[in-house]
Amino acid sequence: MRVVIAALRRAAAACLSLSLLASPALAAEEIAGGAPVLTVAALKVGTVNWELSTIRARGFDRANGFALKVEGMAGGPAARIAFQAGEADAMVADWIWVARQRAAGKDYVFLPYSRAVGALMVPADGAKTVAELRGGEIGIAGGPLDKSWLILRAWAEAEHGVDLAAETRQVYGAPPLIFQQAKAGRLSGAVNYWHWGAKAAAAGMRKLATVEEAAAALGLSADTPLLGYVFHGEMLREHPALLAAFARASRAAKGLMLADDAVWEGLRAQMRAASEAEFDALRAGWRAGAPGDGPVDEGAADRMLALMARLGGATLVGGADRLPAGVFVDAGALNAAAAASASADAAAATPKVRR
Repeated sequence: MRVVIAALRRAAAACLSLSLLASPALAAEEIAGGAPVLTVAALKVGTVNWELSTIRARGFDRANGFALKVEGMAGGPAARIAFQAGEADAMVADWIWVARQRAAGKDYVFLPYSRAVGALMVPADGAKTVAELRGGEIGIAGGPLDKSWLILRAWAEAEHGVDLAAETRQVYGAPPLIFQQAKAGRLSGAVNYWHWGAKAAAAGMRKLATVEEAAAALGLSADTPLLGYVFHGEMLREHPALLAAFARASRAAKGLMLADDAVWEGLRAQMRAASEAEFDALRAGWRAGAPGDGPVDEGAADRMLALMARLGGATLVGGADRLPAGVFVDAGALNAAAAASASADAAAATPKVRR
């Protein structure tokens, strides 16, 4: 049983205040100053830590009635195992993975975190057009089913008549290796995660095409957030106030990080920037990827999923060739649900229950 949900149930069983249950409940264990603890499993070196650290350092969790705990993970598989085993309340993943899981019967939901995506990077004196990549070698982080690579492939073929998969040689590797090989000029092009692309740009490489531009050319929405916090649907249904509190804390941290350069000084050590130019590029890249406040355009997401299904097949999307219902959490609707839940609990409460 997950820590927060199990604790909330024990709190209810012990007849704690119904009003506290709605705002959110006191946890019966792992309490921190009387606030329930919400645990996020995140990569130890992942960029999501910049936001999570800001939430904790600025007290946005406490201000919203909970305590944030971050469990550092060695990799994505470890985070998924911790989340699925109930050792964490949330993790970070892309919504296509969530769609695949929902299509397979898993009750997971997605709260948008970032729409930052990568780019096809080339040496400063490298290819000026996609056609000039023919016969070259492209390094790709994430493997042949990397979503940025698939979108760039579809764009190159649709817009330029170039089949990158057939007309180039692909080299797959870990992001740092692809970055080093590209920086050393050993690759004609590189497709890497957004922050490694920012590092490459700071090192003098050039964007031949961004995934955002490619997606727009394919009729997809550049505003669709790729990464988000993944929760169990049970938490959304039973404890919307707690999930709404986390969403508010996340939005508050984003607002500060978007507006205040000074907050980034406290993140320098985590960012591991090799130079001031790299630091600036990472900050700019993160800001460019911050999603808006509105709900996700599910029609646009459905079109993207259809493209992923066409290019990546069941190996990538499983049985989710169309967008399953309930993938995305709308923060606005979540706050309304939390308020309704709080009102219902307050109406049901009696003085005898309060302590």
